[in-house]
Amino acid sequence: MTISARLSIMMFLQFFIWGAWYVTVGNYMTAIDMASLTHWPYTVNPVAAIVSPFFLGLVADRYFATEKVLGVLHIAGGVIMFLTPAASGNPTVFILLLLAYNLCYMPTLGLTNTLSFHNIEDQEKQFPLIRVFGTIGWIVAGLFISFVLVGFAPEGMKPDETALPLYTTAVASILLGLYSFSLPHTPPQGSSGPIELRSILGVDAFKTLGSRSFYVFLASSFLLSIPLAAYYNFAPIFVNASGVENVAATMSLGQVSEVVFMLLMPLFFRRLGVKWMLVIGMAAWVVRYGLFALAAPDGVFLFIAGGILLHGICYDFFFVTGQIYVDKKSTPAIRGQAQGMLVLVTYGLGMFIGAQVAGNVFNSFLGDAAALDPAQWASFWWIPAAFAGVVMLIFGALFKDRVDTTEVTI
Repeated sequence: MTISARLSIMMFLQFFIWGAWYVTVGNYMTAIDMASLTHWPYTVNPVAAIVSPFFLGLVADRYFATEKVLGVLHIAGGVIMFLTPAASGNPTVFILLLLAYNLCYMPTLGLTNTLSFHNIEDQEKQFPLIRVFGTIGWIVAGLFISFVLVGFAPEGMKPDETALPLYTTAVASILLGLYSFSLPHTPPQGSSGPIELRSILGVDAFKTLGSRSFYVFLASSFLLSIPLAAYYNFAPIFVNASGVENVAATMSLGQVSEVVFMLLMPLFFRRLGVKWMLVIGMAAWVVRYGLFALAAPDGVFLFIAGGILLHGICYDFFFVTGQIYVDKKSTPAIRGQAQGMLVLVTYGLGMFIGAQVAGNVFNSFLGDAAALDPAQWASFWWIPAAFAGVVMLIFGALFKDRVDTTEVTI
């Protein structure tokens, strides 16, 4: 088997694992009387994203082979996830176990990228073909939950309302952990010199890239990640409340869209440039939340599906474009720091604050009820729509940077 094929299997499992629990855990928590706490899994996940650069910079990059660290973390995470459903009667322990699991999982995102880049010869051509199997893995996870696990769910219950997705995550984690030890040997890449906190935090990258437009981009990325948390947390719960049968499979439409727009991005780059790619990505978030709000009163599936299918534009045009923008602005010496800083600002700080804000807004609507009614869902979705719209307008007015995109390869 070729190196690319082996790495593609790794990526497939890596994102199958994430997609198996991340999309459905809110519905499971609602079913076990934790409806007011569903924002906490989406809080502990960014906490782990904040901690991850420190772990990678201080330990994984310096002392241990990448494939071994990847294997140990996935096996440990699998064991923790196996134990998590047993704590369903104790919300505090349940959430702490999810935190422990995420502390194992989030560093593996960087490790799989490191392992891939180290073992391929042409990163621009080979890596996208490897990485796309991760998106396929996420899609397959949704289909597996909706159409395979349904045969194992208790009568009258959807599989995403049970612990079956968590057990699926646990099994897949252990499988990937064991498989990781068979991957090509990848020695630690970090420096053996003194540890500098400034490099781990991306301080050097922040100073080097400093310009008004870059600060506008960074602030906008942070702010847009706040309403982003509302989608990951509450869209599956909303879809379930709207009467959709196959929630996980329906949510995976977003990843199908992501693959399509990922392939089209070079064309859009040449036609639109960085600024308008980012603006369109932000506008897609506004439209998505607006469609959810319009769908809520009558559960209009066409609007729900349309909002989910916009994920390709929402994610690719903003987040992937942002990663490319940072890469184009960076020098080789700070490229890793710059990308790490972007992850810290968006998936770390932005998503952390966003999960708490979205959770508190949701709970203010929920009150003492078991679930939101359709009118409350409509009001809920207009809030992130308005927030994203304001961010888009500010960014469009203040961002003036020009970046050469003639050679962009996705």
